Amino acid sequence: MRIGLDVMGGDFAPVATIEGAILAQKELCPGDRITLIGPEPRLKDLVSGYGIDHAAFDFVHAPDTIGMGEHPTKALIKKPESSIGVGFQLLKHKKIDAFASAGNSGAMLVGSIFSINTIQGIIRPCTSAFFPQESGNLSIMIDIGTNPDAKPDMMYQFAVIGSIYARYVLHISSPRVALLNIGEEEEKGNINCQSTFHLMKSSKDFNFIGNIEGRDLFRNKADVIVSDGFTGNIVLKTVEALYRIMDKRNLLDDYFSRFNYENYGGTPILGINGTVIMGHGISNDRAIKNMILMGREVHLARLASKIKNALLQIDSEKNL
Repeated sequence: MRIGLDVMGGDFAPVATIEGAILAQKELCPGDRITLIGPEPRLKDLVSGYGIDHAAFDFVHAPDTIGMGEHPTKALIKKPESSIGVGFQLLKHKKIDAFASAGNSGAMLVGSIFSINTIQGIIRPCTSAFFPQESGNLSIMIDIGTNPDAKPDMMYQFAVIGSIYARYVLHISSPRVALLNIGEEEEKGNINCQSTFHLMKSSKDFNFIGNIEGRDLFRNKADVIVSDGFTGNIVLKTVEALYRIMDKRNLLDDYFSRFNYENYGGTPILGINGTVIMGHGISNDRAIKNMILMGREVHLARLASKIKNALLQIDSEKNL
């Protein structure tokens, strides 16, 4: 397969992205190729600087860069030759199978919606994060910031999408889906959570186990944890902050080391007609490597097709 990498995306680009691509290339299968997207002469000079033959990669010239602080929509319109803009064109025309970037997350989301398009029936695409469990397993939290004002029907779709993600990427046969709330009882929470619970409780589209509280996020009570993007982002950033403090104070053990974002590389944008991976802006070479490998795994899982088929089945059942 062909994985496109925005070499100019991220706070430490292009050095960290080139180094990450070199690391990833060593772990990919022989038939896999990484397409480096950015100012071609500069990229080739960087690759040569590591003693790597240019033939190890494919190169696509993209002279412009979208900065982290630029307005996503305006930047994509004004800079069609940016590394993000060119990456989406390559994905749209099937010249690459997956596209990964640690650059402007807003531009990645806008590009996904308008270049690749959302799957029919998806209200809004969403993003997720892995949460290590004390048992050694991983859980998925969805959404983590893409949809701060998610309504019950959107959160119901998050549950469907998260269940498919857990099944085909984490290989959990019947993922347990829970709703993040301030109590386990059905009547707990704000109106949004209560309405979402009502939609989920009798669903046959996923294995709903009820509410889960914040104190139980890491106790292996659920495989998929559904939240609106506002709450999910606060939880994620709090966990990241605690990890940094523990790392700084040399308090990490084997379990807490698993909270390092570098281990996972990024998040797929879920609910679109393609494989797009967003990485953390502060990604180093290891995080870039894992972002590329995640792109390969998500594409091979045919996640977009499985989400599409699941929604078609849900619609079909509703019309019976």
